[in-house]
Amino acid sequence: MTMSHPLNAARPTRRSILKSAALGSAAALAAPYVKSTYAAGSLSIGVWDHWVPGANNALTKLCNEWGAKNNCEVKIDYITSQGEKDKLTAAAEAQAGTGHDIMSHRDWNIRIHQSNLEPVDDVISQLIKQYGPISPVAEYLAKFKGSWRGVPTTVGSQVKPCCSRFDLYQQHAGIDLRAMFPADESKWDKANTDKWTWDAYVESAQKLFKAGFPVGLPMGQTSDAVDWVGALFNAYGVVMVDAKDNIKINSDETRQAMEVARKIMEVSPPEVYAWDDAGNNRWLISGKGSGIMNPPSAWAVAKRDNPTVAQNCWTHPTPKGPKGRFVGQLPQFYGIWQFSKNKQAAKDLLLYISQKDAVAQLVAASYGYDLPSFKSMYDLDTWKTVEPPIGTVYGYPPRGDEQTSMAGAPARAEVGAQIYNQAINTVMISKFTQGHEKLDDVIKWAENELEGTLRA
Repeated sequence: MTMSHPLNAARPTRRSILKSAALGSAAALAAPYVKSTYAAGSLSIGVWDHWVPGANNALTKLCNEWGAKNNCEVKIDYITSQGEKDKLTAAAEAQAGTGHDIMSHRDWNIRIHQSNLEPVDDVISQLIKQYGPISPVAEYLAKFKGSWRGVPTTVGSQVKPCCSRFDLYQQHAGIDLRAMFPADESKWDKANTDKWTWDAYVESAQKLFKAGFPVGLPMGQTSDAVDWVGALFNAYGVVMVDAKDNIKINSDETRQAMEVARKIMEVSPPEVYAWDDAGNNRWLISGKGSGIMNPPSAWAVAKRDNPTVAQNCWTHPTPKGPKGRFVGQLPQFYGIWQFSKNKQAAKDLLLYISQKDAVAQLVAASYGYDLPSFKSMYDLDTWKTVEPPIGTVYGYPPRGDEQTSMAGAPARAEVGAQIYNQAINTVMISKFTQGHEKLDDVIKWAENELEGTLRA
């Protein structure tokens, strides 16, 4: 996973690091926070270094507040994801059995380090009692044999819905996205939102291409590409490997989804096959693109670099398919190492910064980029008020009938991690569209690759 940083360079070591690591890894509260019996001491945290200026400061403030209340010194190290430094740091600490008490983990990293992480079922249980159901994607990635090994963070967690130029869609495709998805879910009309299908997406993409403003959906092997294709596949009911290790990729559903992808690639910039996770951001910011599927990072940078683009952006749900409307989600997690000497303090801190008032501060500091894993928190003011234009990122949290999804599911997570990190779904489309291979041959190739993941 990458964080869709609009300024990041490509990180070529990502897949090889994760693949080798995956293969080698064998009562509502009466008050928002309840202090435990311990006091004093120190606690160290290794945290993903946020790309949004000032976002780190919000987390530091919360940790220092908790530390002052509990007589505990909190030491925070912000670790960049460029070059996968955060994941390499976690791997080194796990091997050495020493380091931070708490470490942040992206995408599949909880699974990779599950045997070295302290169970956090008590923290998760309290949060669910307070805030209701948790994201199924978070559960898929962080719950192992019935036990949670990570607490979903707000910081850095994201989904990848549509971010579209509403002016271009109105002018060239005849679609009023703001009327279809206004910045007030109570005003959404199902008869209208149901019109936003993958067929409608293809038709509008064709019109925008003819007008000189193509959509920009990456087709490389990094997370932005894998995630939007995963959402498309889910919308058509594609299953690569099921939970019982049955390979299901050879199906009518797969053929339908591949045909949709082919039509989109026909009206896409040819360079999408070579884009890293910054490519689609740059495409929208440049003013050449009419839409991408991404967190609000491109819009946030456009505010600085191309305000005309920013004021015409609208974030809204993904298209709907025969099996529903799905959006790719990449949550982050905090894990407590088993070698931590202050585990109760660590749990209490994680509970503290997971409260809704704390989450509101983190969301505000990131201009709505950071996303909690509890749908009950999607009513925060930030998504209603950031601008320009007002309401532009209201549709970023999954609303209406939009469901979160993870490419690689519903396979066992150990298998899913390999499917994801090998980018089997985007490679299939590249072979079919750029390589002009026959669809049956592509599906046969995918079957062979999936057999390999099961053997591994």
